[in-house]
Amino acid sequence: MSEAPETGGRVSYRAAIRAFLQERLQTKLDKLKPDDPQRDEVIASFAYDVWLASAAKRVEQIQAVTHSLKPIHPDARGTNLYVEPAHLPPLAELSSHALGQHFVGDVVGNAAALDVYKLLKLEVDGRSLLTALLAQDADAVAALHADPVHAQALSDAFVSLTQPRSEASSSHALAKQVYWLTGADVCANGDYTLLAPLYATSLAHAVHAQVQEDRFGDANKAARQARREGKAHDGVCHDYPGLAVQNMGGTKPQNISQLNSERRGMNYLLSSLPPQWVVSAARLPVRADSVFDRQFIARPEVRATVLALRRFLESEPEPNLATRQRREELVDALLDELVSLATELQQLLPAGWSKDDERFESLSYVEKLWLDPMRSEIPEEHTFAEDWLQMDWPAEIGKKFGRWLNKQLHGKLPVGDAEFREWKKVLLTDEDGFKQQLRALRDKLDAPHHIPIRKTHAELVAERGEKV
Repeated sequence: MSEAPETGGRVSYRAAIRAFLQERLQTKLDKLKPDDPQRDEVIASFAYDVWLASAAKRVEQIQAVTHSLKPIHPDARGTNLYVEPAHLPPLAELSSHALGQHFVGDVVGNAAALDVYKLLKLEVDGRSLLTALLAQDADAVAALHADPVHAQALSDAFVSLTQPRSEASSSHALAKQVYWLTGADVCANGDYTLLAPLYATSLAHAVHAQVQEDRFGDANKAARQARREGKAHDGVCHDYPGLAVQNMGGTKPQNISQLNSERRGMNYLLSSLPPQWVVSAARLPVRADSVFDRQFIARPEVRATVLALRRFLESEPEPNLATRQRREELVDALLDELVSLATELQQLLPAGWSKDDERFESLSYVEKLWLDPMRSEIPEEHTFAEDWLQMDWPAEIGKKFGRWLNKQLHGKLPVGDAEFREWKKVLLTDEDGFKQQLRALRDKLDAPHHIPIRKTHAELVAERGEKV
């Protein structure tokens, strides 16, 4: 056969095809002995024109797809579709259209003919042979054969694998079908459209590639390492909670599709579970007179500890060291939660939140001093700063805690003034919690640690007519 002069893309596509055939031929020959009589026959079958002619016949056994039925059920028989993502209508939701020109087509059918599709996936300058043939690229068509008529016939045969194998679309008993309401009357059969969902295999392959990179790529490994070590990192750490893997095809993933075989049957399923509501421990004191009445008791640990303390005291334990230690242990747990609540609100909300937001107007002034200490750093908040530095308000917080705890224990337990004074004292002498937090705040505000002689806080706020 005499070949036409090779120029431009023709040279590139023809060279790519020749390299492809030579590689496959060499793989076959490596399995044969040098004196095997089949060698000449194998070499002849891989001649350029001979192999392409054979491939053009075998292409009928496979079909290029972007949406496949096989993954729905391996025994389903019906219509598959090849629709380039760029031709799909754009949607607000994520779908195959988002792939644009950058997608990988799949192929289904006889696994023995998949080598034909590997030929059509050969790329030259980032463009596959199949894409070029679909666009009727003159150089790609001419690379198939020296005779233009024969070359066009080969091209038509190869691009036919993107067309449905039958004129009429069909589904199957093993395929999924969904009646979708498209009209207004849910009781009218005519207002429903029967949908036969297909597996978006090209989109699934792109998702698999992205998840693989996010899970095992070097960039994400470095980000995860920095997170574990608590170090700063410029990159982004990707995570997929609840990720599941669906294996398709068992030991023969190629029976599902070519891309499924390349993924060894692995298909990622992103979690679609409904979100689980987690109650925040740091509830804001909106429209509240005190954080003790709603925010504090709403914390799960506080409720559990109060219940344990009440039951313990109601059991009338012996007045000994073990009883005292158990009671102190439970009260200390409440103090730890109280300090945590204060810290969360102090860090969660900006300085001055107690004056700038009308939702917190009803909150008692002493609790504003306690929970919004950085408000005293605002230049125009002189009075607030003076009251904070007077340090009378911690005793008021102690009283509030004592009254609150007595209220929680009231009922079968005869709690009164003695218990009130005890709870207040425990809070104000809590060296590892409340007092430590106060010292840290005074250091942060550069305030003196000694407390000067002054009027009581109650007297000061009474002079201004403010709520205690």
